[in-house]
Amino acid sequence: MDAAIIEVGPRDGLQNEKQQLNTQIKVNLINRLADTGLLTIEAGAFVSPKAVPQMKGSAEILEQVLLSNPQCHYPVLVPNMKGFEAAQAAGAREIAVFTAASNSFTKANINATINESIERFKPVVQAALKNNIKVRGYVSCIAHCPYEGFTKPKQVIEVCKTLIDAGCYQISLGDTTGRGTSKYIKSLLQELLPIVPADLLAGHFHDTYGQAISNISTALEMGVCSFDSSVAGLGGCPYAPGASGNVATEDLVYLLQSYGYCKEVNLTKLAETGRWISETLKRPYTAKAGLATLAACS
Repeated sequence: MDAAIIEVGPRDGLQNEKQQLNTQIKVNLINRLADTGLLTIEAGAFVSPKAVPQMKGSAEILEQVLLSNPQCHYPVLVPNMKGFEAAQAAGAREIAVFTAASNSFTKANINATINESIERFKPVVQAALKNNIKVRGYVSCIAHCPYEGFTKPKQVIEVCKTLIDAGCYQISLGDTTGRGTSKYIKSLLQELLPIVPADLLAGHFHDTYGQAISNISTALEMGVCSFDSSVAGLGGCPYAPGASGNVATEDLVYLLQSYGYCKEVNLTKLAETGRWISETLKRPYTAKAGLATLAACS
């Protein structure tokens, strides 16, 4: 089985960048990412533009990219029924719902407890499945919470099991603050895998402490083969002070290709895209594998 990359830069990355981009730049970013060979690209979030102005125009973006590259998968984040109905009207074939393994974090992020967040999106999941729309679940703070400290595996396991029982086909395990280490990830997966099999899990590792690639390697060797990443390492988390973006897709691709996975992804094109979006956002381009690839091509 090949490994899978879920590119989250156009949503999870851009929504945490200070600068807002217009719709056409976002469409261009997604199309460029699709041209690198990536098959799953998170296209946006159907949330209030007042709450998350960076996600304005998600409906138009989804409609355009579905026409440009219909072979790709474009999941979108939805927080409630209103968001789901808007996503469905725009042609969404896959949605994602969000909670955390920390009550304090869900309170800060969506003003709800874990249980309240799950009850809030249960009708969304039911409506999606009824309409043959796949549902993916996000669980934040699997290793550490900025408010509660380090997370107990038991908390993560309970939330993951609830999401699977609700109908999610995959759970994305988010190390939101980037404080997880390979030792912790191994211990978490040793407890979680007997309850939720590896093919229903994905890793979502932020690189704040430089541990993302190490954590991915550990998860990969334990059987997890799906990973979220963000081109150029875009993003962060407004509720986790100091958190950097998700692991750079360029670094993830370099790692996975060393295992013989994801050979269809063109790392050079990906690095060029990472450099372009970084320049567009007026931020330095820092993806290590991307920088090395571009230097080797010059």
